[in-house]
Amino acid sequence: MPTWVGDAVMATPALRALRDHLPGAFLGALLRPGVDDILAGTDFFDQTHIDARAGVMGPKRAAARVRPLRYDTALLLTNSFSSALTTRIAGIPRRVGYERDGRSFLLTAGLIPPKRRDTPPFDQDQQHANDWAPIPACSYYMRLVAHILSPCESPISDAIETMPPLSLMTTPSEEEAAQESLRRAGIAPNEPFAILNPGGNNSAKRWPAERFARLARHLHEAHNLRSIVSGSPGEAELTEHIARDAGANTAISTADLGITLASLKAIVRRASIMITNDTGPRHIAAAFNIPVVTLFGPTDHRWTTIPHQLERIVLADPTLQASSVANDHPQRCAIEQIDSETVVEAADSLLVAHCAQNTTD
Repeated sequence: MPTWVGDAVMATPALRALRDHLPGAFLGALLRPGVDDILAGTDFFDQTHIDARAGVMGPKRAAARVRPLRYDTALLLTNSFSSALTTRIAGIPRRVGYERDGRSFLLTAGLIPPKRRDTPPFDQDQQHANDWAPIPACSYYMRLVAHILSPCESPISDAIETMPPLSLMTTPSEEEAAQESLRRAGIAPNEPFAILNPGGNNSAKRWPAERFARLARHLHEAHNLRSIVSGSPGEAELTEHIARDAGANTAISTADLGITLASLKAIVRRASIMITNDTGPRHIAAAFNIPVVTLFGPTDHRWTTIPHQLERIVLADPTLQASSVANDHPQRCAIEQIDSETVVEAADSLLVAHCAQNTTD
């Protein structure tokens, strides 16, 4: 399985297709710690093996975990050399993955990842012809599943006619932990709230903190929504700063609530809306069909296009031609180019549309 939270969630359509098309197969997963929390409660796997594969001996240790089950096929949703080495050491006879990171000799079925020169409209950019094409991760993973199910027919366009939605589940213990965290935040069981994600693994992808604070004040004044400002433990200073700037009765930092990755799922499931940078929680919200406003800059949004109807994507430079990739234009597509008014408008329209839909339903 992928190591990043967002990537793991974007793999769930492929996992659903695999499970549905191989109902009698025994499916196992090799997961890093944390990803098992994200997938807890789902029915994708019959068994999970938890190992970070860290260090020189990591692949050998991980291989020892999976070898006793004598798997006949390994599906590598990662691009790393270490994951391919792990499955080879484990003695798994069929190993399917993309030819990346110098690992093609470790694979029995190596798929060629698409490059821009072969992928319209990116083939118009001759300067970056040999770079990887920004293919959505969901489709990227689905192509591997399609190859396992039908090895002779596996182009990305034919991977699956209708992409299954992102899907996650919560467990009773996660729901209890979420309820306790919300109680500590002073949010009543049926009280609506928003989630703001101002962080990200790349500082260049972070919308300015003061604009998140301004957005929190707007959501409170216009929609009577308090905001939970979410972030990793390493982002506590950022989330606390935004919560203070927004106001004590307007926003709460997760740094004060003892939220874990597992309980975050159940909190996101109850949210009215999420406004986020390009981060893992975006995909968690989509998996629970929560309205999402996602801010992109300077990374290209097409790397992570997801099947989610209740999403508004806000680009740093919406005028960038389709054949260009935002990653190649970091200044033009800097996330600071996104103004507060555009995000407010996207959030307002999504909240109104979702409210109208719920009323109709």
